[in-house]
Amino acid sequence: MKIMSSCFGLLLLVMSCQNAEQEQPAAIENSEKIVYDMYQPSEMANLMNAMYAHNETVKEAILAGEDIGQFPMDFLEIHTAELSEFKYRNETFQSFSQLFILAQKELYNPDAETSQVSRFNNVVNLCIACHQTECTGPISRIKKLHIK
Repeated sequence: MKIMSSCFGLLLLVMSCQNAEQEQPAAIENSEKIVYDMYQPSEMANLMNAMYAHNETVKEAILAGEDIGQFPMDFLEIHTAELSEFKYRNETFQSFSQLFILAQKELYNPDAETSQVSRFNNVVNLCIACHQTECTGPISRIKKLHIK
């Protein structure tokens, strides 16, 4: 009798496992119907984040009295990087992006007449000024780059 009970219990266990396996595809089918609208940063957003990270490194190098290296050529992509769907390049953006590139290049100019701290803060101020016209969200983050 014990053997028969054990066999019956084992049979129930095996059948319940098979039922669970059969139910899983239904759950997967239901989850496939759910579509999430995940944020995908634009090329410009990725570029701006990379520029911010680079400028954080530059700030640390300036404060440590170290060489900041050379002007990063990928910054020039500011003129061509794809913007978010709802954004567009207007005259104001074009002007600020040109000024930003000039200020960045001047930061790396070893013959500049102004201090490196002043030139760096000029770059940061241009970022803030541009972001005051469009995309104001990152301004508080950008302000943290200032060298006091």
